[in-house]
Amino acid sequence: MPGFAGNRCIAGVLAVAALAVAAAIALWPAPAPATAPDLVISVSRSSCGQDWTDPTPGPQTFQVHNTGAVTTTVDLVDPATGGIFGEIEGLGSGTTRSMPVTLGDGEYAFRCLPDDADADVGPTVLFSGSGVRSSPAVVPVTRNDLLGPAKDYREKVITGLDALVRETGALATTVHHGDRQASEAAWLTAHLSYQQLGAAYGAFGDAASAIDGTADGLVGGTSDPAFTGFHRLEFGLWHRAPMAALAAVADRLDADARALRQSFPAAQIDPNDLALRAHEIMEDALQFEVNGRADYGSGTTLATTLANIDGTRTALNVLRPLLQQRLPTLPTVDTWLDRATSAVQAAWRPDGTWTPVGALDQRHREEIDGAVAELTEQLAPVATIVAPRRVS
Repeated sequence: MPGFAGNRCIAGVLAVAALAVAAAIALWPAPAPATAPDLVISVSRSSCGQDWTDPTPGPQTFQVHNTGAVTTTVDLVDPATGGIFGEIEGLGSGTTRSMPVTLGDGEYAFRCLPDDADADVGPTVLFSGSGVRSSPAVVPVTRNDLLGPAKDYREKVITGLDALVRETGALATTVHHGDRQASEAAWLTAHLSYQQLGAAYGAFGDAASAIDGTADGLVGGTSDPAFTGFHRLEFGLWHRAPMAALAAVADRLDADARALRQSFPAAQIDPNDLALRAHEIMEDALQFEVNGRADYGSGTTLATTLANIDGTRTALNVLRPLLQQRLPTLPTVDTWLDRATSAVQAAWRPDGTWTPVGALDQRHREEIDGAVAELTEQLAPVATIVAPRRVS
């Protein structure tokens, strides 16, 4: 994932936040078309779903209307476990939004979380004997639940940065020696180490662009002085720039990597980023690596894709204790991680080089596209499920 992917990831966070304000969050895919007419549920600071008096099991869509004066988050929950079946965040005063759900046998209640006020849980509604299977309930994750995974991931990033500075140092030395073939091999080793740290990009700040930025948007393109880092060195190595001229580029990359290693312990990894990045890393790989768009001459964007898959797996593994009881499709996610890995690894040649995207035959390219796309789709619910929620 290039350095500009860090900016894309940040934009993705903002997009998710905007979506949360604009529409109900679907924890799972939308249910089948509703079999009952939409029911208006009124909520306010002092009343939460009191008008839900004639419940109907099966697929349906509630029209949740905020009659109060303050913005409110509204959840449909299992009152015994707190598990969430449907959620609307940031429901403004006087506004109405839809909450699609499927309700089977069990107990349900609306929970309202007004801004600057305690939670209010409405009356419990019970279904029995309907034979309908309800939407899965997601037990809320709190910010405290994410502190342990965030700490574990932080330690993994520090270990990864230690490896990175060793490798960028070795790369700079090789470039100074003037050995292009050895420099290309050292470049790939160091670049892949960086690419495996995807869930931490939000904490890297400007270092992400300095280390792995592209020439996109730069006035001078690949000749612009602001074009630095891995892709600048890649462009020079594979476009036969004089090795002596590339020594300064390699030294700058090494210095930037060391500066990041030194500053990172004082940075903060937002716990939310772990779940968001697990999905966004693969979104970016699909958009920029699988199609070769981020290739500056090395033909190794599929190697980058594999490193992105590894980085996703690492982020997912630290979240696994939270996901095991909340994401029934986790085994399917693991299956597609393995399938995507196998599909991409098939582009790794016996001599250790990688097949450029443009040199793939149609069948292999479609196999990689399909596997990475399906993995990305399977990862989509993770961020919503693991997002910390207020419950009181």
